[in-house]
Amino acid sequence: MSSFATRSAEERDLAVISSIYTQAVEHSTSTFDLEPPDLDYWRARLDGQHPGDHLLVAVDSDDVAVGYAYSWSYRPRPAYQLTRETSIYLDRKVRGLGVGKLLYPALLETMAVSGVHSAIALVALPNPASERLHLATGFEKVGQMREVGYKFDQWIDVAWYQKLLVTLP
Repeated sequence: MSSFATRSAEERDLAVISSIYTQAVEHSTSTFDLEPPDLDYWRARLDGQHPGDHLLVAVDSDDVAVGYAYSWSYRPRPAYQLTRETSIYLDRKVRGLGVGKLLYPALLETMAVSGVHSAIALVALPNPASERLHLATGFEKVGQMREVGYKFDQWIDVAWYQKLLVTLP
């Protein structure tokens, strides 16, 4: 069995990250994107604009990215600055091997260290594996919206998950 580790993403990881996401865009409802973004989109995620913006990768024993997780702006208004939205995507070949349970906590810890108070995640339904991952990493399901996305000729519901990371004085 392969061993995996996590680290901050680097420029050299962006092509793999893009490929993993393109697979999700083209073949799943886990993202509501209909067209894969270009590498400039991923460079913006890598560079971040806020101390709570992070892009981490899970890597195999050859230091090749096999998944990624990132945090980014939840909403543009200033009062949301300590809340970040999270996303995680894994290469199909490593799903079910515990990579998500290694990568997501690393992201959440990095977010907490940078002062993020609240992590928000949206899960397109049905997606029992993602829901299990969020619950296993300490998220709480806080709501669900019906038929908010339309992809592959079907309406898609979304569940909202939240985890509080840092308590301010």
